[in-house]
Amino acid sequence: MEPTTTHARQRSAEPDVPAAPTQGPGAADGTDAGPSALPELADADWMHHAAAFAETSFWSVARRLPAIIREAVLLAWRVSRTDTLAAIGLNILAGIMITFGLLATSTVLRELFASGPTPDRVRSAAPGLLVAAVAVMAKGGLTIAAGWAQARLAPQINYRVELRLFEATTAVDLAAFDDAGFAEEMDRARDRGMHEAASIVDDAVNLITGVVGVAATAAAVTVIQPLLLPCLLVAAIPSAVTAVRIARREYIALLGRITRRRRLWMLATLMANRHTAIEVRTYQMRGFLLGEYRRVMTMETTAQLRLVRSQTSTRVGGNSIAGLATFAVYAVLGWLLLAGVVPLAAAATALIALQAARTSLGNTIHATNMLYEDALYYRDFLTFLDRADARTPTGGGGTADGFEEIRLDEVSLNYPDTEEPAVDRVSMTVRRGEVIALVGENGSGKTTLAKLLAGLYRPTAGTIRWDGVDVATLDAASVGSNVAVLSQDWWRFPFTARQNIRIGRYDRPECGRPSLVEAAHAALAHEMIDALPRGYDTLLDRSFRDGHDLSGGQWQRLVAARGLYRDGRLLICDEPSASLDARAEHALFQQLRRRQDRTVVLITHRLANVRHADRIYVMRAGRLIEEGVHEQLMAAGGLYRELFDLQASGYTG
Repeated sequence: MEPTTTHARQRSAEPDVPAAPTQGPGAADGTDAGPSALPELADADWMHHAAAFAETSFWSVARRLPAIIREAVLLAWRVSRTDTLAAIGLNILAGIMITFGLLATSTVLRELFASGPTPDRVRSAAPGLLVAAVAVMAKGGLTIAAGWAQARLAPQINYRVELRLFEATTAVDLAAFDDAGFAEEMDRARDRGMHEAASIVDDAVNLITGVVGVAATAAAVTVIQPLLLPCLLVAAIPSAVTAVRIARREYIALLGRITRRRRLWMLATLMANRHTAIEVRTYQMRGFLLGEYRRVMTMETTAQLRLVRSQTSTRVGGNSIAGLATFAVYAVLGWLLLAGVVPLAAAATALIALQAARTSLGNTIHATNMLYEDALYYRDFLTFLDRADARTPTGGGGTADGFEEIRLDEVSLNYPDTEEPAVDRVSMTVRRGEVIALVGENGSGKTTLAKLLAGLYRPTAGTIRWDGVDVATLDAASVGSNVAVLSQDWWRFPFTARQNIRIGRYDRPECGRPSLVEAAHAALAHEMIDALPRGYDTLLDRSFRDGHDLSGGQWQRLVAARGLYRDGRLLICDEPSASLDARAEHALFQQLRRRQDRTVVLITHRLANVRHADRIYVMRAGRLIEEGVHEQLMAAGGLYRELFDLQASGYTG
């Protein structure tokens, strides 16, 4: 059977929506900007190994197959031994039935071609006919049962590998996501490598099935007449080679067309997307986008027609050679018949076996191609898991049950691939019950320092101690259970309003203070939630049926309620009121007043909100340059005074 598609599991969508083109619909003079009007997009992650695979010969692939098959079988074995044994064993038995069926067919033909009255010949052939019928039915039943076991493996493997991937991605340290290499490997593992786990098992079983089919046919022909075996191979090989050439040609054509396919995907996304619909209509971009789509689609259609013509030429040439080979086989069979070397029944059986061998050999070669390619991407998945395990913090066995004091001693942090530290040799002390503020201009390192305090990052230099104990020796989950964060960058989780708040204390459900509704009241979010169509059980995502959306300010109230519900001993508020109106902002800051059992670290550009903090730290370029209470810093006349006066002058006009 010749493969008619390049890759049955070809991805139909690209990753994230790319940035808009820097060039407009036309050049400065209003003319069409031509092909350069759209940017080149980077290769999709699922194409990572495509070029290397296209340049690898079939025999190079075949040499690596034993190790790949062993890995695939071991993967299936770990998931379900019963289904693995059934999928492989039943396919082998089905192949044996092919041998029995061909031998029985040879017996039937020998009896029918024998001399004597026709009724006698039919009666003599009846046992062979019965065996052939049983073999055909048995093969069909075994194939169905093997397919059932094979189909059962796929969802079990998918479940296992997907869970393993997300166990790894949720356990790695936060700094891993700042590493471009880690992020690239994660995308490859998630977008394709993870999905190829089930594919390599499926491909391996298909390959084994094809090999068994070829071997079973060859065994039957050998038993009937060994001289016919070379004829069988000569007749089957041209069709198999043609199938390989057609598949490879289509694959190489895909590589040449991939840029156009990416452009078409981008244009389609822009024209059929809720988030772009407003600007498409505001700037009347419909004509430009449709024009670009027609232009690129015309080139794509031409390329596909060219591929069809090329494949047809290859198929004509391959089938012509296959026809000549078949004619040669017929000629050899005729000569063997005339010479009395091969009986007529054996020759007729050989012709039947020839068709079966062609199909099995074509399936074998196609499965070989697929298995090798899918194994490359599955190897990406395994490589990523190894890298993720190396990035998973282990910490120590110590536990953190609150704190009296957090001390930073000459702490620094460098992000990957950056020379300048985001936090540079910072020393400070945070005590239980205090409200401290971190202020400074954009990019001064405030948020990064807060993440260090929260244990989200490990310092690249210096030490952070909780009550004199190095945080690196404490269990990371134990430290995190004491921390709550109200971030300026929140994610709109597609859950109900109730779930969006409850996940704030998902790791500590036994904690009873405050209640979910109390936290919502404190963040001035209760009335807003109660007014939703289903109250706290309203799904907050319009992508789903009956979903509802919130404004930016409403979402920030919900996020504030989540942070207050968590009730952490260390509450970090990073621009917690950036999207809030005056009433909600006032209510939130009332909740951030001093409490003996809680420390608040407040980051804000609205300096009027930090006047009553116990201590204010002023940062610039990752370093602490000023420290004190409001009055002290105003008297010092430094950066804090400058920023405060600028804001005050803006309010007074």
